[in-house]
Amino acid sequence: MSNPSGEDAMKMNAVPVEDSSLASSAPASRGVRVRTITAGVAMEHKLDRDAVVRALEMLARAKTRFEAEGYEVQTTRITMPPVIAVLDARARRAALADIAAIDALVASKGAVCSLGPVLIADRADDDLASWSAEMVKATTSTSFSVMVASAAGGVHARAARSAAEVMHAVAGAVPDGKGSFRFAAAANIPAGTPFFPVGWHEGTSSLAIGMESADLVRAAFADATDVEDGRRRLTERMTTELRAVEKIASASAAGEKVRYGGIDPSPAPMGDVSIGAALEALSHVPFGDAGTLRACAVVTEVLKSIPVLQCGYAGLMLPVLEDKVLAKRAIEGRYGLRDLLLFSSVCGTGLDVVPVPGDTSMETLANIILDVAAQSVKLRKPLSVRLYLAPGAKVGDPMHVNDPLLTDAIVFRA
Repeated sequence: MSNPSGEDAMKMNAVPVEDSSLASSAPASRGVRVRTITAGVAMEHKLDRDAVVRALEMLARAKTRFEAEGYEVQTTRITMPPVIAVLDARARRAALADIAAIDALVASKGAVCSLGPVLIADRADDDLASWSAEMVKATTSTSFSVMVASAAGGVHARAARSAAEVMHAVAGAVPDGKGSFRFAAAANIPAGTPFFPVGWHEGTSSLAIGMESADLVRAAFADATDVEDGRRRLTERMTTELRAVEKIASASAAGEKVRYGGIDPSPAPMGDVSIGAALEALSHVPFGDAGTLRACAVVTEVLKSIPVLQCGYAGLMLPVLEDKVLAKRAIEGRYGLRDLLLFSSVCGTGLDVVPVPGDTSMETLANIILDVAAQSVKLRKPLSVRLYLAPGAKVGDPMHVNDPLLTDAIVFRA
């Protein structure tokens, strides 16, 4: 999932990106950008404001350490254990005030946070959708998810319906459907994932890193003589860059006396920093044409081979509204939602910021979620579903979100 990012006082309601809050797209002085430094906050049975304060202080120090080494750090993030998921409806509503207070604290430091999955069990939850809308209205920087597949339970069919209800509710909670950017259905997403909106925490406090490296992928492929040469070039460059990042991150975690959670090497794109362009540099065909699946597979295979401690998706991200080349190819009609599902079989994220009509039926949303959940279970990999329900839009309509960090696209058939 996941993973845009500038971390001034941008608000998630106004800045709907991977998990929202993207900074400048100016070139970094190093070969990659740090999309996120994410602190996993240990909590027992309730939301712990003091623990969040300590985590924010740790993130500030870690950011300073990376910037001193020449890295652009786009966001800092907080992930929490799923303490909301164990509450009944009444207690969950009572927790809204605490959630809003933590949200305000985190936003005041230019960071964003995630509650993690608010529903873990495979069950219906009649109150969850309305609660989710209230939570989105009461906050500006808080993401969350619903677990729709797990290693122990397989596909969570009833929870998938609940997730579809939440998608509808949050899309209408704030203007222009922007609440859609803060929620995803999460299938087999492991604890420690640094990308939002699916990030969540488990166990002792930790520090993890998410990368933006789409430009590195494109550069590695640009001069390749064939696919295998591209694979070799990308492996060499990615290994060099991620080892350097890991050295700083692990030292920072050690200095803070927290667990080092690893790096999610997923090459998150943003705007002109396009993973679509990178894939086309390898395949030599427009994204969506025959040859795209192989290019996607090569990138994911390389990412998983890099000899650093890995976490999260560790695969290719294809966020339609955050990547100019992906958006352009969608407008050209070269691929659709079903093609993205196919690419997910060899990628890492699933369906991410894919615009669909705002009046898409609950049944259709639930079935899309179930398809991704089934794929996740079959392939034993983390996937997620984050759809942008475009208010008043029909299939094929031009898609424009009034935000400089997002690109124009087209409304997909759900």
